[in-house]
Amino acid sequence: MPEQTSTAAPDRADPRRSEPLRLGDAARLRAAILRLGRELRTTDLAGGLTPSEFSALAVVVRLGPLRTSALAHAEHLNPTMLSRMLARLSQAGMVRREGDERDGRVSLVAATENGRRLHQRLRAKRARKLAVAVDQLPERERIQVLGALDGLESLVELLRQKVT
Repeated sequence: MPEQTSTAAPDRADPRRSEPLRLGDAARLRAAILRLGRELRTTDLAGGLTPSEFSALAVVVRLGPLRTSALAHAEHLNPTMLSRMLARLSQAGMVRREGDERDGRVSLVAATENGRRLHQRLRAKRARKLAVAVDQLPERERIQVLGALDGLESLVELLRQKVT
C-alpha cells in the first residue's frame, strides 16, 4: 500500500488531527475572524450610530430588557462608558430605560420599536453582504466555510465561558 503524503503546508497543523492547535494557526484564525468582522462592521451604520453603539443595541434587542450591569458584562464595557453610550442611544430613540417590576431599585434597558427596526435592517444588510461574498467563493471553499459554522458557534460558547 503506497504511503500517503500531505499536501498541506508544513507550518500548518492538519485539521483532521487531534493534537493541540498550533499558535500560528490560532493567530491566523483570530486574524481572519477579526478582518471578517471589520469588513462587515463597515456596512453603513444608519442612524449615525458607532459600531460600539450598534453592538450594544444588538445585545439589548436580542436579550433585553436587561439590567445595565448585564449589558456592561456582555459588551465588556465599564459602567461610565456604558452610561454615556446608553444616553446617546436613548437620545436617538433606540433604547429606553424602564423600572424592573420585581425590584424597584433596578433600571432595565429595552429596545424601542425604532431600535428594533434599525437593528433588523442593518443585520439584513450585513447578511446580504456576506451571502454575496460567500457565493463568490470557489465551491470547495464555500463548502468549507459553511461546514465550519457549527465549530465556530461552539468556539464562541467556549470563549464565553472564559476558556484559558
